[in-house]
Amino acid sequence: MLTAYILITLVAVLGHCEDFLGTTLIGRPLVLSPLVGLILGDLGQGIIIGATLELIFMGNIKVGAAIPPDVITGGVLGCAFALLSHKGAAIALTLAIPISILAEMLVSLLFISRATLGARFAAYAAAGDYRGISRLHILSGLLKPLLMGGITFLALLLGAGPLTAALHHLPPWISAGLQVAGNMLPALGFALLMNLMFRKHVAPYFFLGFILAAFMHLPVIAIGGIGVIIAVLVTNGAFSRAGASGTGADPDFDDDFPDTTVATPVAVSGGATDAASGAVSGVATGLISRGILRRIFFRSLTLEANFNFETWQNTGYAFALIPALKRLYPTKESMAQALKRHLQFFNTSPYGCTLIMGISTAMEEQYSKDPAFDPESISAVKAGLMGPLAGVFDSLFWGTLKVIAAGVGTSLALKGNLLGPILFLLIFNVPHLVLRYQLTFQGYRTGARILQKLAGNQVMDKLTLGASILGLMVVGAMPATLMSIRIPIDIGPSGSALSLQSILDQVIPSIVPLGLTFGVYYLVKRNVKTTYLLVGLMALGFVGSMIHLFA
Repeated sequence: MLTAYILITLVAVLGHCEDFLGTTLIGRPLVLSPLVGLILGDLGQGIIIGATLELIFMGNIKVGAAIPPDVITGGVLGCAFALLSHKGAAIALTLAIPISILAEMLVSLLFISRATLGARFAAYAAAGDYRGISRLHILSGLLKPLLMGGITFLALLLGAGPLTAALHHLPPWISAGLQVAGNMLPALGFALLMNLMFRKHVAPYFFLGFILAAFMHLPVIAIGGIGVIIAVLVTNGAFSRAGASGTGADPDFDDDFPDTTVATPVAVSGGATDAASGAVSGVATGLISRGILRRIFFRSLTLEANFNFETWQNTGYAFALIPALKRLYPTKESMAQALKRHLQFFNTSPYGCTLIMGISTAMEEQYSKDPAFDPESISAVKAGLMGPLAGVFDSLFWGTLKVIAAGVGTSLALKGNLLGPILFLLIFNVPHLVLRYQLTFQGYRTGARILQKLAGNQVMDKLTLGASILGLMVVGAMPATLMSIRIPIDIGPSGSALSLQSILDQVIPSIVPLGLTFGVYYLVKRNVKTTYLLVGLMALGFVGSMIHLFA
């Protein structure tokens, strides 16, 4: 049995390694439970239990700073204990949910503690030591699978009895407080995105997104589509007027977007032209090759390996760009400046991150050849794009493609069919990985060609304005669609009391999540540390639940 425990532990470690594998959903119960069943000699029941758990945790997603229950540890242990006790899916559900909640606490503590490594990353960046950054990124990323693997193995040794007894003795107010606190945590993620994009001239678009979600009940992906249309109309109109008034906009802007099937030689340093070296699907450069862009794509799969609540995905972003930075910046001084730029706060959907990485690579290449190029624009474009891409790609993959894949997969797996988990992974990851790969090249191609055709500041203005409009509309919709906070207070005499929540909903639906988001945003603007805000939201959820202020 010890051998089986070790193999099950390795299954849990594999699931937690998905942060190294591009968030490909290998950690879902639908995928891991059949492996547990195979180890314990009951593949059919493992498939069925995996499908049952998947249905329960289908809406389990990470948005902003909200860390959902750890479905990997809960799913593996729940399935293992169910098969070992021969109790089936019912006991798997009973055990998986509380185990997932407890494991979530440990994962959250890990994400908080990782922030202490920021000083070490900064020291490596200041020294231009990209190897040190790479090593620390990988080592820190390994902490989660190793920690949770150890917890899994220990739980298997102890058995289900002591664990479930301890969980059942938790006071009810702790469970209720955890639920309320978990519903509040997304406000921190939304506030941090607002801090990057919320400006007076684009602020109305945030409220437009909120109105579409709260009053018209449109899904986030529909609001994102509307945001794209509005962004195109507003930016084209604004820049057409600017060109007509002589402010420097190119009146033939549409012609400046390249036909990607035509190769255009690019002049490199020394005046030479190279149409073959480093060709990138219709774009030729003397510095960045297809091989470098491929390495950026593969490294992007580790974007969330060192996720933390201070700087979020920044080390994964810097780690991905290192192949290009090594090619562009041969001196320690220039490398140090580039590493510092890309160790700034970063957070977006992992499924669309390579688009920004490709654009950053093109801009870094331009800066390496033209010292007059403003390097601050590189950070500005990253900040402007991360919010919109987070909303659009999370909605597309989490809200649409994952649901379709899970629907097909669970319908087959509930019958014990092994095609269920296989099709689940294929339906989700074939479009995910193909798009992610292509966006690396498209981001670089678009960034390079636009930078050659237009003045840099004009491009940044249009890109940043459009990204801010789309991003703010999507972020504005999120408090109404992704946060569930109620005020369970009745007003008036007993028997005819009115619910305060119903009154608020008649005035402005979802006003409590909106107000909480703006409250956290105010504290972010006051430079309150992210960790303090996280702890504060957790405390507010617990206390609010205890005094029946929030539910």
